Amino acid sequence: MHKLLASAHKEFLLLTRDIGGIAILFIMPLVLIVTITLIQDSTFKSVSETKIPILLVDNDKGSVSKTIKKGLEESIIFEVIKIENEEEAKNLVFKGANQLAIIVPENLSSDLEKKVNQNVEEILNKFGVDEGEILQKEIFTAKEVKLYFDPATQFSFKNSVKNEIDKMISKIETQSIYSAFQEQISDDPDEAIFETDNFISFKEILPQKNDKIIIPNSVQHNVPAWTLFAIFFIIVPLSINIVKEKSQGTFVRLRTNPVSYLTVLGGKTIVYLAVCLIQFVMMLLIGVYLFPALGLPTLNVSGKIPLLFIVAFFAGLAAIGLGLLLGTIAKTQEQSAPFGATFVVILAALGGVWVPVFVMPKFMQTLSNISPMNWGLNAFYDVFLRNSTLLEIVPEITLLFLFFILTTLIAIVYNEKKNAV
Repeated sequence: MHKLLASAHKEFLLLTRDIGGIAILFIMPLVLIVTITLIQDSTFKSVSETKIPILLVDNDKGSVSKTIKKGLEESIIFEVIKIENEEEAKNLVFKGANQLAIIVPENLSSDLEKKVNQNVEEILNKFGVDEGEILQKEIFTAKEVKLYFDPATQFSFKNSVKNEIDKMISKIETQSIYSAFQEQISDDPDEAIFETDNFISFKEILPQKNDKIIIPNSVQHNVPAWTLFAIFFIIVPLSINIVKEKSQGTFVRLRTNPVSYLTVLGGKTIVYLAVCLIQFVMMLLIGVYLFPALGLPTLNVSGKIPLLFIVAFFAGLAAIGLGLLLGTIAKTQEQSAPFGATFVVILAALGGVWVPVFVMPKFMQTLSNISPMNWGLNAFYDVFLRNSTLLEIVPEITLLFLFFILTTLIAIVYNEKKNAV
């Protein structure tokens, strides 16, 4: 135990003498999480809170165009701006001044009404309800509601707008059919024969705790994700430290003492695990106190801190194990630093930090299961968003611990074989 504490004290002295390294370990992750969360939260608000101006060219000037305009105005995300000329609207959108322009064609309302009435009369004549004179069938050309999108508009936004417009048009057509049948069948135009309200609706069920609805926000997604990124970035200074000891001859001197390589790695593990936990605490403090001051949602950690610390503890062990292995195998700092930084980014991408796993291709979704960041991120999400218990996060933290054991054992075996040569 004395040797282990002495090794840990040595690592602590080396770490505290490198002020720049400490700044990178503690300050840069904080800057990263604040910047990313502000960007993502403002993007989220631009879709859910800020009105998006939409250009509307009404060539129809009938009931259908009025219904479309009313539906857009009642939406919480759109602000309708009327433009008289289609070419002008098109130029504004394609130059990036506006994201979207909607062009309602001429005679849309009148042609729709005529077509529906004609179809209804044919149906009623076939059933013998209406024995009136059968007029010559008129051919109507299908109408197109044009949508001009800014080329830089995201694909998901385009789909959501098109689906919303399509839903409005379908509802208008359905109501027109009901109205036509009602006019033909009933003598009283005010008599409601058909109920036109939607029969099928959607209801979102959110998780609850203590009868309170839990709504996930950008902070609950970003704090665990970028905390993990910061924790795993510990492999860069840790591997550099090990390589530096080998290149400067310090490791040779350590080998002359009756100290095993496991004890040396144990000292490094204690110090850098403390660094990981300090990083985690600082991230939580940012989420609880700084984010609300910046206008961001508050991170809710009530009743979750013990489980969060357990996840952070095992995630830190996994990161340290990877750093120990990289530092043992690498021969120069030029090998360990670039590889470590790039490998962390790859693990983050596979683990779902950059892009959610469910939107990845099937092959990448399968591959993400081998990323320790994915295990840690799922464990954090279980605690933050799914209100999981300790028993429910055991599989993830077990994988993280086994990863630490495996990487550390490989580092020890590789070191022993290398020194035996």
